[in-house]
Amino acid sequence: MELRQFEYFVAVVEEASFTKAAARVHVAQPGVSAQIRRLEREFGHELLDRSGRTVQLTDVGTAVLPYARAALAAVEGARLAVDDLAGLTRGQVTFGTVASSSSLALPELLARFHERYPSVDMALSEGNSDQLAEAIRAGRIDVAVIGLAGEPPGDLDIQVIADELLVGAVGHDHGLAEHQEVSVEEIRDHTLICLPPGTGLRTAVEAAWAAAGARPRIAFEASDPGVLAQLAARGLGLAILPQPFIRSHARRLHTVTIASPHLRGRLALAWRSTGPISPAARAFIAYARESLADLGPGSPDARSDA
Repeated sequence: MELRQFEYFVAVVEEASFTKAAARVHVAQPGVSAQIRRLEREFGHELLDRSGRTVQLTDVGTAVLPYARAALAAVEGARLAVDDLAGLTRGQVTFGTVASSSSLALPELLARFHERYPSVDMALSEGNSDQLAEAIRAGRIDVAVIGLAGEPPGDLDIQVIADELLVGAVGHDHGLAEHQEVSVEEIRDHTLICLPPGTGLRTAVEAAWAAAGARPRIAFEASDPGVLAQLAARGLGLAILPQPFIRSHARRLHTVTIASPHLRGRLALAWRSTGPISPAARAFIAYARESLADLGPGSPDARSDA
């Protein structure tokens, strides 16, 4: 029984696919399959049900899985302990971010950290807030900038770095261009332009409309706030956007304040509150917290989630 067999087994379970697991562990698929077959022979039972469209755990596999994860975590913990004692900051940091965080100057943050710790490899991924939070929980990424709507997730440590009003934006020929402020009830049936599900902004919009006893009529979705602004400027509907974002599109858009306590967007730095964290990840989290703290909730330079 070898540690790599446990590694391959856990990868197949989490990816629900031998092909995806093989890509994740950088081994050819037949090699992954062969090692898991060897592991199953040592246990004398099949761990995986391969009969369906996706790979599923058998009852025995379900019983083995937590021990396989514990074994991998123990080895990783031992490595981290040795690195800590040796005073080393090396390895890799995987950082995630929502698409609308461009005003946070994250490329500069990553570049400055790399200058300070050149032996640390950096990886950057993008997703919506729900995807990034789940990736942190699963250990696929170390830290991320996510959007918050409502209470923050209790199983993650967070630092709020932006807290902004979400507003409506329409083209100057739109009927709402004559208004400065409206209630959700007044616009509940208007065509909306919004970010996709899983984003903090979308969750806030759905909460505001639900409080008014309605469901938002979302005709256009895009993950880039810039695209939302362009669609609104063309008269295709009412875009919901972070207030700071509107400032750079003021000539093309009219801003409408929407009276609702739900329409606030927050960005937060998030990381795991439990489990092993590498020295490199700890160093990056500390550096990012210090650097991004200068924005602070409500800072005019901070942009809310999307």
